[in-house]
Amino acid sequence: PFALREPNRPPSSERTSLLAYVGFHRRACRSIARCSSPAFRERRRAPPSPPPTPFLSGKTGMVANALSGVAASSGLGTSKAARPLAARSHPHSHSHSQQRQRLACVAAKAAKRDAEADGKGFGGLLQKLAPTAAALAMLLSPLPQADVLDGGLALSRGSNAALAGLPSSNPTKDGRAILRNALPINNKSPIRQVQKAMEQISEALRVPGVKFSEVERSIRKSQGVLKDDKKRAAILADIPNPQRRGDASAKIDQIKQMLSDFEVIAEKKDKQQVPILQQDILKLVGEIEEDMVPGFPYDVPADYSNLPQLKGRATLELKMKLKDPAKRSLDYDNFTMTMVVDGYNAPVTAGNFVDLVKRKFYDGMEIQRSDGFVVQTGDPSGPSEGFIDPGTGEIRRIPFEVMVDKETVPTYEETLEDLGRPNDQPRLPFNAYGTMAMARSEFEPNSGSSQFFFLLRDSELTPTGSNLLDGRYAVFGYVTEGKDFLESLKVGDVIESVRVLGGDENLIRKADPPPPPPPPPAPAATEAAPAEEA
Repeated sequence: PFALREPNRPPSSERTSLLAYVGFHRRACRSIARCSSPAFRERRRAPPSPPPTPFLSGKTGMVANALSGVAASSGLGTSKAARPLAARSHPHSHSHSQQRQRLACVAAKAAKRDAEADGKGFGGLLQKLAPTAAALAMLLSPLPQADVLDGGLALSRGSNAALAGLPSSNPTKDGRAILRNALPINNKSPIRQVQKAMEQISEALRVPGVKFSEVERSIRKSQGVLKDDKKRAAILADIPNPQRRGDASAKIDQIKQMLSDFEVIAEKKDKQQVPILQQDILKLVGEIEEDMVPGFPYDVPADYSNLPQLKGRATLELKMKLKDPAKRSLDYDNFTMTMVVDGYNAPVTAGNFVDLVKRKFYDGMEIQRSDGFVVQTGDPSGPSEGFIDPGTGEIRRIPFEVMVDKETVPTYEETLEDLGRPNDQPRLPFNAYGTMAMARSEFEPNSGSSQFFFLLRDSELTPTGSNLLDGRYAVFGYVTEGKDFLESLKVGDVIESVRVLGGDENLIRKADPPPPPPPPPAPAATEAAPAEEA
């Protein structure tokens, strides 16, 4: 779905259909991880209720209704009549279990409705229901307790046991937190304890009314770390630049004062101020952690030395001008977003983007796609589909690039799926609303140039940690401020400007070749001397 815009290429309904159905399959897979608890398996053993009344006839109806009946008899139906009495009377059946039931059943029911509408028959339905059937079969198979690991990962028996690849149950969804965790620093540093404690407050904020006991616990934990002289010294020792240690020490004192103010806010139960002060503290924590980076941690392959590279991070500001805001019931006609691009984990991709920004390539360019799933731009006017390198006169292509979690160098030129590693988790995942990634040709991972997109994360089609994008498209940054404006963007809205606010010094690029010298002036024609008179 994120191929380059090609003017002569007709739209493909097959790709749209595939995205929808694989999205349903992914939701079913997510429910498998959540339904692996002993309590849920015990509930599955209740006597099954009769299958629902068939809606379709013939072979097509037999397959579709069989899947829906299996889901209903297992406590996965969406209506009370379709669920066993034991499941309805379970103390947790009215909260999390209902959500799991709907997610596991939605794929079969949606495919059945589509088959009823388009009438493609038995063969077509089998193709659509194959992933869902596999998911439901896995869900209905008892999982031995010894074969279930933390986070809902299934482990096969035998000496060559392998992970099934289901994601962790609670991945990070905030782009700023992802960027903090992606820094190449000592993760055992005490400052990480403060970071984790402050980030846990976000979970307390999701509870209606705010769970202030959790907020207070996080504050006390952070204070305990910063009051410990040994831990404070360990934090400062992890900063390689002695000149930055003084700044970091002052920031630690500032955080301690802010935590004292945070205590007062928590005692007053001021739920409006909690997220504001939380993010202020996390911003200082992130600045201290960035000072801990000893330098760029690895060598980019020499094959890409001709491409711009970002040996660090850069902060950018994007200004948008909206088209016909009154017709869209908007009370603003422009806005500004802040973005952070990460060269530690995507040096070539991020360097290419920052280089184009400094060339003002995107200034004045329109939004070219906005479908509720992504916002995409970067296709220049004219026949070219990317940036023309002045040095070569050809489109500058960049290699596919992804840093896998717990690895030290990125993987280049092949997607994780092509390498047979589709379950590996990238360090920069598609978890956050406003994720920035490169668009490319559908079957060529190394065709990216200038087109990029912002992901408008939809939990139905791209469940966090188990989506179709991780390891297949190159992420290089996140929107950190103003991301809520993305959903208002439409095709035709104009990028007024993109500029670098910080990190400009991290960009390494070869200078453009000087323009050819002008041709020398033609010699002036000399008039013939007049002939002497005889």
